[in-house]
Amino acid sequence: MPAATPPAVRPDPQVTRWIRHQVAASPPRAPSLIITVWGDAIAPHGGAVLLPGLIRLLQPFGINERSVRTSVFRLAREGWLQATPIGRRSLYRLRADGARRFEQAYRRIYQPAQVRWDDSWEVAIALGLSPGKRRALAKELRWEGFGALETGVFVRPAQAPSELARIAAAHGTADRLVVVRARDDDALGGRRLASTVSQAWNLAGVAADYRRFLRRYGGVIERFRERAPEAHDPEQCFAVRTLLIHDYRRMLLRDPQLPAALLPLDWPGAAAFALCRDFYRLTHRAAERHLLATLEGPRGPLPPAAAPFYARFGGLSR
Repeated sequence: MPAATPPAVRPDPQVTRWIRHQVAASPPRAPSLIITVWGDAIAPHGGAVLLPGLIRLLQPFGINERSVRTSVFRLAREGWLQATPIGRRSLYRLRADGARRFEQAYRRIYQPAQVRWDDSWEVAIALGLSPGKRRALAKELRWEGFGALETGVFVRPAQAPSELARIAAAHGTADRLVVVRARDDDALGGRRLASTVSQAWNLAGVAADYRRFLRRYGGVIERFRERAPEAHDPEQCFAVRTLLIHDYRRMLLRDPQLPAALLPLDWPGAAAFALCRDFYRLTHRAAERHLLATLEGPRGPLPPAAAPFYARFGGLSR
């Protein structure tokens, strides 16, 4: 006897209203949201999708077909994506450089901040760069947690190995970058590097962003916790997860993820990470069902998610 078809899940009206309100109150920019969706949802499934499915996937976020087409064309021009015609449809896949940038940006989302620190610092000094190259380098260094003390002088607490060498090579600035390890030495007098935290990073602004984030998503996530996992609507799970990761990703671009010793005692970053982790674990199966039912790859259905997907946030159940 064939297995019974599971009953259809009815969307939660309260969640539907929440999604509509959030999209109307703060409409996501199409290129930025596509980057979020690609890194969070598409990259684990091979990183290549046909455009019609992507258009359908983004409709609930108020992004129309024209905006999607314009945005993916722009991302292809900027080196993130590569377009390939398949009949009358277009297939978009990650370029190698786009995959590198996705991996760099998204590694920070799904892993907790480092807690160990030996009081040492990594200092990078850019010499003789043009303003354009210096700005491009500074942008990627911020993603790696570096702060700027002065023009061309970047610092970060030396925790896990940074991607500085790879970033410098990718920007063609390896021969213009001096990198040293340093420690504060009280015997020499002068200011300590630890005292420059407020100069190099805007921690008050980042903390305020985190608290707004917790207020925005706390209520809707409690709504999901009140229902059994099998009662979650797949499209709603995907929509809320996408908005959640989209906002969290943008905050992390501004958060240097400093060691606890350099942060205020009431730092809200850990609570924001825990909220993302809990919602992801609660809804990832349903969200994946919606994704796989909506998108197509070059050979039809998307492949299953790669193993690193299930290592996100300390481990997801298969």
